[in-house]
Amino acid sequence: MQYRRFGRTEIQIPIFSCGGVRFIYDEFKEYPREKIPQDNQNNVIATIHRSLAVGINHLETARIYGTSEMQLGEIFPQLPRQEILVQTKVMPQSDPQKFRHLFEQSLVHLGLDYVDFLTIHGINNEQQLRDSIRPQGCVDVIKQLQAEGKVRFRGFSSHGPTNLIIKTIQTNQFDYVNLHWYYINQFNWPAIETANRYDLGVFIISPSDKGGMLYKPPQKLVNLCDPLSPMLFNDLFCLSHSQVHTLSLGAAQPSDFDEHLNVLGLLAEADNILLPILNRLQTEAITQLGEDWVNSWYVGLPSYEDTPGQINIPIILWLRNLAIAYDMLEYAQRRYNHLKTQDPWFPGNTAEKLSQFDLIPYLKNSPHQMIIPNLLKEAHQLLNRVC
Repeated sequence: MQYRRFGRTEIQIPIFSCGGVRFIYDEFKEYPREKIPQDNQNNVIATIHRSLAVGINHLETARIYGTSEMQLGEIFPQLPRQEILVQTKVMPQSDPQKFRHLFEQSLVHLGLDYVDFLTIHGINNEQQLRDSIRPQGCVDVIKQLQAEGKVRFRGFSSHGPTNLIIKTIQTNQFDYVNLHWYYINQFNWPAIETANRYDLGVFIISPSDKGGMLYKPPQKLVNLCDPLSPMLFNDLFCLSHSQVHTLSLGAAQPSDFDEHLNVLGLLAEADNILLPILNRLQTEAITQLGEDWVNSWYVGLPSYEDTPGQINIPIILWLRNLAIAYDMLEYAQRRYNHLKTQDPWFPGNTAEKLSQFDLIPYLKNSPHQMIIPNLLKEAHQLLNRVC
C-alpha cells in the first residue's frame, strides 16, 4: 500500500479507503443485531480483515448507512485501535443537539470511545452550510466533541455545486473534504485546488460507481481503456494527481479490493500509461460529438436555479455526451432519472417539461445557444426511462 499526507491532519492515509456502504444488510434499513444473518456478518468480518491485510486501514461509514456502524462495531473492539483510522458521517441538522445525539449513537454502534474523522454528511446547499457553520451549529458541536476527546478531525462531504464546496472550504472550519471527481466528471477540480491551498485532505467519493458504474463498463469503454480496465484506468487517473489523497472503495466482499490493488505497480509510470488512453478517449469523443462541441459545450450554461423549470442543462448535456461518446447509456440513464427524485448529487429537473419554456434567452452566453434546446429534447428521449 502507498500512503499520502492527508492535509493538515498530518495523517498518512492509504491511497484507498474502505467504504462501508455496500456490505451492509438490506440497503439503508436498520435492524437489531439478531436480525442480521450470520453469513452476512461473516462477510463483513472477512472484508475488513482483507482491507487491513492489504494496508487499507482507513475504514469509513455513516450514521445513515443502515446496519453498517453496528456491524463494524462488532469488529472494531477486537482490532488494535491505534492501527485503524475510523471515519463516520452525520447529516447536518438545524438542531445542533440532534446532531450531537446522532453522533453519540454512532459511537455506541461502533463500539468506540472516539473516531478519527467526523464528517458533516452532505453540505449540499446554502441552508446546510448555514446550519453547519453558524454559532452553536454543527461545527461548534464537533469542536466540543474534539475537546472531549471523542473526535480527532472534522470534515464535510458534498454532492453540491462546485462553488458551494469552495465556499465551504474557504470558511477554514474543516480539516478534509469528501467530494466527487473522476475522469468522466472533473467539474470539481477548482474545489480540489482550493482544498490544497487550505491544506485540507481530499477524499474522492465512490470512484467506481459514481465515476461511471465501472464494475460493469460498456464494451466500447473497455476497448478505449485497454490495456487497463476502465476501473483501473480511473483509479490511476485520479491518483496520478498528487492533490488527491485517497479513493473510497465500497467493497461488498473481500475480493473487491483485488482489481484496485493493481494500480500500486503503475503509479510510478502513470503519465506514460495514461497518455495513449486519454488520447483515445478524447479522439473518440471528438469523432462522435464534434471538436467544437467537446471543447466548449459547457461554456456559458446557466445553473439550474437560473433556468426556467429548474432544468439542469449542464448535467443533462454531460450525460448525453457520455452516452453518445462512450456508450455509457445505462449509467447516463440512471443518473438522469435521479433528477426526477431530487437526488442531492443531481439537483434540478429533467428536460421532461422542456416544451413549456423558451430557453434561448437563458443560453445567451453559450456558443451553442440555438442548438441546445433540440439537444435537450434528444437527451430526454435517449435517457428517460421508467424506473
